[in-house]
Amino acid sequence: MSGQLRFEILGPQRAWYADREIDLGPGKQRAVLAVLLLSAGRPVSTGQIVDAVWPEEPPANGPNVVQKYVAGLRRVLEPDRSPRTPGQVLSLTDAGYLLRVDPEAVDAIRFERGVQAARQRHAAGRTDEALAELTTALDLWQGEPFTGFTGPIFEAARQRLVELRAVALETRAELALDLGRHRETVGELVELVAEFPVRERLRQQLMLALYRSGRQAEALAAYREFGDLLREEYGIEPGEALRVLHGRILRADPTLVVAKPANEPEASPPATGGSVAVVPAQERAVGPVDPADPVDPVDPADPVSAVSPPAPPSTAFPPMPRGQYPVRGTPPRRARRWVGISTAIVAALIGVLSFGLLTWLVVLVYAVWRRSWRHGLAALGYLSAMAVFVGVVGSGDPDEVTAVDIVAIIAWLFSWLLGVLHTLLLNGAIWSAITGRGTAATGPVAHERRVRREQARYLLYHYPAARQELHIGRPDMPRTFDDGGLVDVNAVPEATIAELPGITAEQARQVVVDRWLRGPFGSMEDLAARCLLPLLLTDSLRDHLVFLPPMPGPSAIPQQTAAQQQTGGDVRPTW
Repeated sequence: MSGQLRFEILGPQRAWYADREIDLGPGKQRAVLAVLLLSAGRPVSTGQIVDAVWPEEPPANGPNVVQKYVAGLRRVLEPDRSPRTPGQVLSLTDAGYLLRVDPEAVDAIRFERGVQAARQRHAAGRTDEALAELTTALDLWQGEPFTGFTGPIFEAARQRLVELRAVALETRAELALDLGRHRETVGELVELVAEFPVRERLRQQLMLALYRSGRQAEALAAYREFGDLLREEYGIEPGEALRVLHGRILRADPTLVVAKPANEPEASPPATGGSVAVVPAQERAVGPVDPADPVDPVDPADPVSAVSPPAPPSTAFPPMPRGQYPVRGTPPRRARRWVGISTAIVAALIGVLSFGLLTWLVVLVYAVWRRSWRHGLAALGYLSAMAVFVGVVGSGDPDEVTAVDIVAIIAWLFSWLLGVLHTLLLNGAIWSAITGRGTAATGPVAHERRVRREQARYLLYHYPAARQELHIGRPDMPRTFDDGGLVDVNAVPEATIAELPGITAEQARQVVVDRWLRGPFGSMEDLAARCLLPLLLTDSLRDHLVFLPPMPGPSAIPQQTAAQQQTGGDVRPTW
């Protein structure tokens, strides 16, 4: 019977036997089945089921309750089984309850396999097939998974699947752009941007699709809208890749235009004041990179950064020019630094020396500069407090101090102290915004290391032998080449993995053990799924990790085979 069972968890939980839908019973029974489906083909202990289904208040007789719901599931999954016959679909083993179903019977497993198959076809150069495979996999989604189930286990599984879907949607849009289907992709990208408003890769793809469709003004408007959103909600600026693309659209970079498909009508190119070159299809996306531009990092997997194959690169890259900032046309770092210091000092002195009377002005100027309505409201509050203080104290008898005067003075002192603290916080934001010396993740040093990581990825992609010669991705080994801190998670020892930001010693041990048992990791999604890493942690590590197949050698032969199975035989790195 298990061969005729089908389960859906990518949306409302449902199950079928052949063409007949099965009533899965009450909510807790459905939750028990969901836990078993997450580990289909692997035993799940009673304790794990209790922890997942009752995360806050587990029942006193947990094993008995689980047994009751398992008996209910057996009745609906195997209605023809006699009560004394051992279950064939859902059985009890020494390690726990085991749900024996074909992996293809679970839509979530089919989705993940479809994404992996699409990745392999894309690596083999079969972009059309990869796009069709991804579309089929994404069509399995009917809504948010595990709706109505609470607790950290279901929440982690939900976030992992939603993230996989988001990445698959981004990849599908990227493949469509690679095939020149920018016009038909615009509408889908508009919907995805509304669903995932802060994913920069989708914004980047939308801008590129709009520009290639002859809608340059709309592409620039999409960038402004995203920048306003980030500044208002998070106080940050768009990422480097998005800023670079914005600059290239502003100057109507002809290398952003790709050859259109044979069945696509002629379109008027963006206004450039001259003719626009059409780049051959083999140079899809952006074409060659200007070597004099230090801010155009190269990423072969990125439709905005891909480049045409160059001559074999040398084993060293020229260093970034010192004293310059990433954005063209900005003043040298030293001049910007002194401007930032002076502005911060003046802003602080105005708030302190005016006894808080002009704090509102400092905050208002900052609100206008950063276009922040929150700071604008704060400025209005400071102004109102000062107006009330001046009005109360100025209209009273100077020889008599009333209770109202005392309240006004206390309110003024509180407003002054609060304003000083607010101004000090603004000083840090002003200085960082002018000098670019914010956190370590956004400063010039971090920018330079990001560029070096992109250069190292580019070198690995076009010159795989550099991996061994320059020890790229092996920070634990002696080397002379600076790869920006890339870590090959399939090669480094446990101690090096434990040094990654956010990784605990236990997680590092789990990564090494899983790598030894099941072979090398093929991607960040593969690493997160196999080692159950939190979503926020995987996002922070994505820029630092590469997933290279093991080096050939007697001890690496089994892992090499596994890596080829994951990448379809392609030995190029994934990241």
